Amino acid sequence: MNLQISVVIPVHNGAATLAQCLLAVAQSSRAPKECIVIDDGSTDGSDVVGKIHGATVISLDRCFGPARARNVGAWQASGDLLVFLDADVTVHPEALERMASRFEQEPELDALTGAYDDSPADPGLVSQFKNLMHSFVHREGNAKAFSFWCGCGGVKRQVYLDHGGLDESYKRPAIEDIEFGFRLMKSGRKLALDPRVQCKHLKAWTLWSWMQTDIFQRGIPWTKLILRTGFLPDDLNLRWSQRILVSLCSLLPILVGVMAWQTISGKVLVSPSACVTSSATIVALIPLVNRNFYSFLASCRGWGFSISVLPLHVLYHLNCAASLLLGIWSYLLERLTSVNLSTNVPPVSGAGQL
Repeated sequence: MNLQISVVIPVHNGAATLAQCLLAVAQSSRAPKECIVIDDGSTDGSDVVGKIHGATVISLDRCFGPARARNVGAWQASGDLLVFLDADVTVHPEALERMASRFEQEPELDALTGAYDDSPADPGLVSQFKNLMHSFVHREGNAKAFSFWCGCGGVKRQVYLDHGGLDESYKRPAIEDIEFGFRLMKSGRKLALDPRVQCKHLKAWTLWSWMQTDIFQRGIPWTKLILRTGFLPDDLNLRWSQRILVSLCSLLPILVGVMAWQTISGKVLVSPSACVTSSATIVALIPLVNRNFYSFLASCRGWGFSISVLPLHVLYHLNCAASLLLGIWSYLLERLTSVNLSTNVPPVSGAGQL
C-alpha cells in the first residue's frame, strides 16, 4: 500500500517562516501529492508566499483560528494521509517518508505524532528551553499515544473526517489537537508517538509569549478538558512526578508572601529560616526529579546552559500551578453558570398538556 500524502499548513501572518516551511516540504525525500496552505485572514502576504512556493492556497476572508483552517484544508485534500504542519516548522528531509511508512506498515494505525528536534532555530534562552523541553517530553513519551499534535502529525483523512475534525469552538491556537486526540482514543482508534519523525521549530519565544501561551492557550483549556472528560493519562508532562512538583511549586508564592508579610508587619508566624529552607528544598527537587531532562539539556547545550535554565524551569512549574487553579475555577464557574441558566429557563406554554 502506497499512501498519498496531503500536507496541510494553516497560517495567520506567518510569512516570515512559511517560506522555509514550504521549502523543507519540497525537499522531502518523499514528495507529497499536494501541499495546501490555508491563509487564515493574514495581512502580511502569507498567501503570496504560499503561491510563490507552489502550494495550493485557500484564503479565508477573516481569521477563524487554526482549527477551522485545518478543517477546511482537510476537506479540500485528496490524499489518503493528512500531514498537518505548523507554518513555523521545517520538517526533516526523511520525516514524511518515516511517517507514511509507519502507516503503510501498520494498517491499523490511525494517527501519528512527531516531535521537535534538539536544535531549535532561535538562539534565545527562552526559545531554547521551551523547544528543547518539548523535544525531550516527546522523546520520553509513551509510544502508544494518548493525544494528537498538529504541529507535526499525520492522520488518515477518512478517520479525521469521520470524527468531525477539530473542534472549531477553539478560535485561537490552543488544545484543539489534544481534544481531537482524546476523541480518537476514546473511540478505540490507534494513536502513536514517533520521535524519529522530526521537525525544527523556528519560533522566537519571549518570556511573556511563553507564559501567556502556557497558561491561557494551553494550561487552562487543558485543565478544563481533563475535568470535562475525566481522563488524565500518566504520560508526557502529565506524569505523576510532574503533578507532585507542580503541587509543591504552588507553595512557593505562599512562602514568599508569608516572608514579605512578616517583614512588613514585624510579626513572626513562621521562622524565616524555615521558609527559606522549604523554598530551597522545593527548587532543589526540580532538577533532582528531572535529572534525565537536565542530562538531555547538557548533552545538547552543555552543563552551563542546563544550570542556567533552572529559574525558567521553576517558572514553568509555577505556570502549571496557575493554569491548574485558574482552569478549575473557570470550569466550576462555567458549570455553575450553565446550571443557573437551565434552572431559570421558563417553561414553554402548554408544555406537557394534551
